[in-house]
Amino acid sequence: MADQQKFFEVIKSGTDIDFIGTQKYWIGASITLVLVTFLMLPINAYVLKDRGHVLNWGVDFKGGTELVVEFNKTVDAAQVRDAMSAAGLHNADVVKYGSVAAAQSFMIRLGAVSIMTAEQAKKVEASLARVGDASLRKLDSSEGGDKIYLRFDKNLEANVIKDALKAAGTEATQVQSFGPPEDHTYEVTLIGMEGEVRKALDAKLGTGTVKAIPQVSSVGAKAGKQLQVDGVRALLGAILLIVIYVAFRFDFRYGPGTIVALLHDAVITVGAFAVTYKEFSLTTLAAILTIIGFSMNDTIVVFDRIRENAAKYRDRKFDKVVNHAINETLSRTILTSATVFFVTLAMNIFGTGVIRDFAFAMNVGVIVGTYSSIFIASPILIWLNEKYLAMQKRQAARPERNVRKPVRRDEEEPVET
Repeated sequence: MADQQKFFEVIKSGTDIDFIGTQKYWIGASITLVLVTFLMLPINAYVLKDRGHVLNWGVDFKGGTELVVEFNKTVDAAQVRDAMSAAGLHNADVVKYGSVAAAQSFMIRLGAVSIMTAEQAKKVEASLARVGDASLRKLDSSEGGDKIYLRFDKNLEANVIKDALKAAGTEATQVQSFGPPEDHTYEVTLIGMEGEVRKALDAKLGTGTVKAIPQVSSVGAKAGKQLQVDGVRALLGAILLIVIYVAFRFDFRYGPGTIVALLHDAVITVGAFAVTYKEFSLTTLAAILTIIGFSMNDTIVVFDRIRENAAKYRDRKFDKVVNHAINETLSRTILTSATVFFVTLAMNIFGTGVIRDFAFAMNVGVIVGTYSSIFIASPILIWLNEKYLAMQKRQAARPERNVRKPVRRDEEEPVET
């Protein structure tokens, strides 16, 4: 007879670790982490002056321009920041980009999507108030910030407008008529933020200092606010769909633990970004949605085994059944979580940019999601089960009211015919 095939097991069969007995310590740790999250958000916004926002919103959410600049020589962040300030691009966020060896690459984040800031627009409007014998009636800018529209009371040559803008400190690449000729309106295409940054760096650090600007992305302020709203909607929508799924899959005793666990994981992951002040972008939001799905999947695997064992071991106390089910699924939980964790850890170590932020969120979420299935969702299930059994006992002990006594045959009233 062939020997029974053996499989590798992280946790040996028959292991009986008392998870439920230590639940109060883990619940206390979770409450502490959640409180830290909610405290760090206002601290970042109002106490820590070098932060100024509840989270380090990426360009996706707060609007602005993000550029990756490669230099031909070694420079430091302070030099780049000074060059930006000298060009009127104040409060630039400058950080090293890529590996430590790539010291010549920096990521520059600017709050503007165009060189035409509100201050610059006022300056241009004042400078162009009178151009030759024509007067400026109105100045508008496009939503993307790369164009402005000038309306005069008379026609002007494009070169005249271009020279007037240059004198006001604004460089235009193209000036052309816009709309009906009688409107005397001109569309002015401004030099891009990429060109302005290159010009500012060359002026301060020397011509030819900038090797390349391989990456440029920009989002308008309105679009950034809309993305914030859409992100919250996506998060709430995902949670709502999970609630509906859990409602059909389990009864009311199992559902709340799943929902609390996934909310717990999402909040603590956000807290990790609040504490470290890493950039919070759409990629990070995608990681949080992934974590929610991962947490729910892990919790449901444990709950399925609990439900099976509850039907199998009716003579055992429910907390013992839960603890036994957690031990039975522990090997699967560790293998699944470790696989995801080490893959995303490699991304965190060797990745760059938004990939590293995504991996960091996943690292935190996998750790928190694994222990929440055991130490958060399961205790809630036990508590709700106790309430459910107590309610059943009260209903069974309650005397029945308004129950009509059966009438004997000889006591029946005669029926008139």
